[in-house]
Amino acid sequence: MKNLLFIFCCTILTVGYAQRNFDEVEITSEQLTDKVYVLFGAGGNIGLLVGEDAAYLIDDQFGPLTPKIVSHVKTITDKPINFVLNTHHHGDHTGGNENLANNGATIIAHENVRELLEADEKTSEAAYPVITFNDKMTLYLGDNQRLLAMHVNPAHTKGDTYYYLPEANVIHMGDNFFAGRYPYIDIKSGGDIDGLISNVTMALGMLDENTIIIPGHGSIANISDLEDYKNVLVELRKRVKKAREAGNSLEATQQMNLSKEWDATHGTGFINAERIVEFIYKSAD
Repeated sequence: MKNLLFIFCCTILTVGYAQRNFDEVEITSEQLTDKVYVLFGAGGNIGLLVGEDAAYLIDDQFGPLTPKIVSHVKTITDKPINFVLNTHHHGDHTGGNENLANNGATIIAHENVRELLEADEKTSEAAYPVITFNDKMTLYLGDNQRLLAMHVNPAHTKGDTYYYLPEANVIHMGDNFFAGRYPYIDIKSGGDIDGLISNVTMALGMLDENTIIIPGHGSIANISDLEDYKNVLVELRKRVKKAREAGNSLEATQQMNLSKEWDATHGTGFINAERIVEFIYKSAD
């Protein structure tokens, strides 16, 4: 019962998924490198890293999907899931924390992720990270592989973390990157458009044309996709801020079709044109 509560408790981002019948969800995967995979199902994309002695998950979707996720991981590796790392606190990324922790996994996340989970009375203490960091952290996976955790500026939330495998040249950006769609900026949890643009710019500076990017939502991407995403955000922020500074209300700004070039491709997901304009209007400095 506690696991089912994850569907309803975290943020409006999970509401659309709460209507789904999880029995019908299929977990699939894509191999990115020799020891790095991405799992798709319902909710945020899951990174799977196969270390020397253990498997590591980056995010874990919804609680009801844990048995399917674990079963799928077993088709890839016989290494136990000993570690789960959260990119942020939303339930479509942390809903399996409790199940996996009860099965022996150690939950790791930025300290703000624990703070935000603790603030939700419906979230079980078993779902909280037991190891937290406030800036950066390195995990050594064996076989000369490292996993670098980097807390970034408040953007999607105030607990956002990038997880980067420098030897494999793979990065999981969490919900700082919604590939091919408008992002959700959770303002109540510290989200901010300026932080988002800053974080994406930082990522572009550290990655190269061969980097494999796991977005929080959407298909596997590359640096060109990320550059296109940044350009949309930068231009849309400029337009919305200009309209706001001219004295237009939020409602008037939403009627100005400021995102018309991208709505057909980016506005068909969870966040439509009105929502992205609202997020920028309310959070842009």
